[in-house]
Amino acid sequence: MSAKVIVVYDSKYGNTKLVAETIAAGTRQVEGMETVVSGVKEVDLNRIPDYDVILVGSPNHIGGPTRGIKKFIDKLGKLPLEGKMFAVFDTYLGKDFEKVVKKMERRISEKIPGLKPVAPGLSIRVEGMKGPISEGELPKCREFGKKIATQIKA
Repeated sequence: MSAKVIVVYDSKYGNTKLVAETIAAGTRQVEGMETVVSGVKEVDLNRIPDYDVILVGSPNHIGGPTRGIKKFIDKLGKLPLEGKMFAVFDTYLGKDFEKVVKKMERRISEKIPGLKPVAPGLSIRVEGMKGPISEGELPKCREFGKKIATQIKA
């Protein structure tokens, strides 16, 4: 049996995109996983219910997720996602560890109560506004993806 995962992200300088792609690479290490990565502007909302797991990622934008990601989460609330699973990830600077992750998790549980968390959110540190991603952070992304894929298979 194969499981389908979609990773939806918003990225200004490419750091969150790289995190999304690395997480997807991690899920693909587990056999039978079908993973698609999509920028939030390109995502086809009508296809979202086809996926078993929805992963949502955003850079820290003034202490919260980007407007695009907030709108995306709100739109998910109108879709039939009962019994589906989700996890979130963010990229942050300085002391904002897990700040956006927590806000996205809260927004998702309010807007889409039928969606179940599959893993705690992942917060990835970047060195500056434009990156790069801090050393030692990308392997965490791969592990995160692999862990989620392994859990869905179980």
